[in-house]
Amino acid sequence: MNDQIHSDGSDHEHGALGDAEYAEFMELAAEEGFDLEEVEGAIDEAGHGPLPVLAVVGRPNVGKSTLVNRIIGRREAVVEDKPGVTRDRVTYEAEWAGRRFKVVDTGGWEQDVLGIDASVAAQAEYAIEASDAVVFVVDSTVGATDTDEAVVKLLRRAGKPVVLCANKVDGQSGEADATALWSLGLGEPHPVSSLHGRGTGDLLDAVLEALPEAPAQRFGTAIGGPRRIALIGRPNVGKSSLLNKVANEDRVVVNELAGTTRDPVDELIELGGITWKFIDTAGIRRRVHLQEGADYYASLRTAAAVEKAEVAVVLIDAGESISVQDQRIITMAVEAGRAMVIAFNKWDTLDEERRYYLEREIETELAQIAWAPRVNVSAVTGRHMEKLVPAIETALASWETRVPTGRLNAFLGEIVASHPHPVRGGKQPRILFGTQAGTKPPRFVLFASGFLEHGYRRFVERRLREEFGFEGTPIHISVRVREKRGRNK
Repeated sequence: MNDQIHSDGSDHEHGALGDAEYAEFMELAAEEGFDLEEVEGAIDEAGHGPLPVLAVVGRPNVGKSTLVNRIIGRREAVVEDKPGVTRDRVTYEAEWAGRRFKVVDTGGWEQDVLGIDASVAAQAEYAIEASDAVVFVVDSTVGATDTDEAVVKLLRRAGKPVVLCANKVDGQSGEADATALWSLGLGEPHPVSSLHGRGTGDLLDAVLEALPEAPAQRFGTAIGGPRRIALIGRPNVGKSSLLNKVANEDRVVVNELAGTTRDPVDELIELGGITWKFIDTAGIRRRVHLQEGADYYASLRTAAAVEKAEVAVVLIDAGESISVQDQRIITMAVEAGRAMVIAFNKWDTLDEERRYYLEREIETELAQIAWAPRVNVSAVTGRHMEKLVPAIETALASWETRVPTGRLNAFLGEIVASHPHPVRGGKQPRILFGTQAGTKPPRFVLFASGFLEHGYRRFVERRLREEFGFEGTPIHISVRVREKRGRNK
């Protein structure tokens, strides 16, 4: 029964649970009549470390999004797009042959403003930057175009593993078209029809071979390595000024690492006596995003930076109303499961009236992230910059917090006793027990006797935060409902 712990040192076999804790927990689950395999599956699902990232790139209309839907269609739950996340949603979780990974869909990004070549190049750049492996989709009915050739050059320079997908091969007759794509020099073209699902299994097998078990950027495991910060926010909100202020104050830009395709990507900067790694400073410092196609490119950059970082510092211009774009960027960081600090810039320029209205806005527009620490700064004068570090440290500490199962269950027992779930349809669902299966961010699995309403889940999250802190980190709570006994799915 007790298999060896994974040799890649990533995590316990049982998420964040120790062996004794796990055994005790499974006993509890058996007593309550849960299917133990399901319980184990739930813990594994919530207890994984960071997942490897697969990017799907290619020209417009070669069928990227259809392919992504095929890949993630094995877990329909992933397709629940939340409002405001519509086309900016980039990463989805997928599973194949028991292995889980993230899929990045660059499909919703093509906009004509940029012209086709720039759009494809930016996708490839993103894929190279943020992913562990790439699926390059080519339309086999058209064959390799100049744009495709240009992407191949980029991919080759990056040295990431590439799986070549020859799409729109709907039958035997199309196989010959696929064979012609050997000419790209990326190895075997996998003939696929993402519309009909033909050949996708073989493609995914190849993908699993190319993907590492865990992403190259292992979180927090590099002893003494600087923590990674993504400074994000919409264009012109003062990110570059903030960065320059931070860097110049101590005149320590300790070292500039050369990026794969462009100017320096990550900078080591000393702040509050600690060295931090700011992700993708080139993207902030370059004035690229003032040109047309700004939103497209900015959201691409933000997604890549957040993916590589451990904590996101979201910069908001205090002098302007909180915009939809601000909220999208915040959603992106929350969905990626990163620790978060909200910094209101240009605070020194506000008058009393604006402050009053800003507070009201924060209450209404940012209610869903009331847990994120707030810092009011001025990038130009350097006001309150010193408060940034404690906020980041608090957020990171919360992000890594784990509540022992015994303590969590005592707390859940108190909640159920003092605030039971409302009776619905003559039944009253109860939380039976739970465990925290993972950290970074904290992930809880609750086992219940019936379906828990959204409002009650939110209440449980709020109480968890009151009890255990978790300031500055999103919390994931998944609920498993006990199946009717004597009948398996």
